[in-house]
Parts: sequence; C-alpha cells; structure tokens
Amino acid sequence: MDESILPNEEKNLEEKVLVIKRISKKTPGGNYITFSVLVVVGDRNGSVGVGVGRSQEIPPAIKKAINYAKKHLITVPLYKSTIPHDITMKFKAAKILLKPAPEGSGLKVGNMIRAVLELAGVKNASGKILKSKNKVVNIYAVIKALQQLKPRIKKN
Repeated sequence: MDESILPNEEKNLEEKVLVIKRISKKTPGGNYITFSVLVVVGDRNGSVGVGVGRSQEIPPAIKKAINYAKKHLITVPLYKSTIPHDITMKFKAAKILLKPAPEGSGLKVGNMIRAVLELAGVKNASGKILKSKNKVVNIYAVIKALQQLKPRIKKN
C-alpha cells in the first residue's frame, strides 16, 4: 500500500548499512543501551544519500536512517562513469581526496568511500582518507565532496 504512494524514482533505491554502533549510557537505574546506525542509499545513477538513525533496537534505527537518507538525496555529476575532476574535502577532523580514473580501472578507494561511490553510480575513481579514522565523519566528508563537484561537458 505504501509503495504505490512513492514516486518511481524512490522505488529503485538500494540501501547499504555501513556502521552499527552499540551505545551504553550509565544511569542510576543501570545501563541504558541504544544503537546508532549509518546507512547509505542510492540508485547507482547519480543519486545518493546518507543517514544516521538511533533507537533502542537495531531494525527501527535502520528504518530511521533509511528514511532520513531518502529525504536528503544529492545528485552527483558523473562524467563517463567517473567523477568530473579532482577534489580535496575537509569536514571536521576528516580530510579526503577523490580523483577521476580512466575507464576500466575500477574503484581504488577504501571500504567506506567505495560503498558511497558504488551507490552513486561512480564506476572508476581513486581516493584516499587522509586524517580521521571515524567512519561516520569520513562518510559525511565524501558526501560533502560529491556535493561540491561541478558538472563537465562530454566531448564526443
């Protein structure tokens, strides 16, 4: 019933859970356990979104994260299955570097960046995470970098 309400664009979105963190808070009554989930959604055709959801159980946290990611999709300008130009992005403690790669070279990036670029539809690129080891901050740095990309015209 809900699916008929969704626009066609949202029906073919893929989701990928990247991080599940168990968070424990000390209270006078004992430990208060919650879960934090980082999810990436994309259509492999230039749209990608990232979301964080928190809940006392994992499935509702995943659902919240997916809903947030779907509402905050960004469009990535693609140029022949790669990104249009080099970009270095600093976000909080994270610093990342993304470069276009020639056809057939694949994604030469770390696990976290790979998940975002695959769901965005980028097939060839190279990149490096330079500073932070924090997965959540690194993903947000990648999303910020993809937002800053300028489209490039194909020369055929």
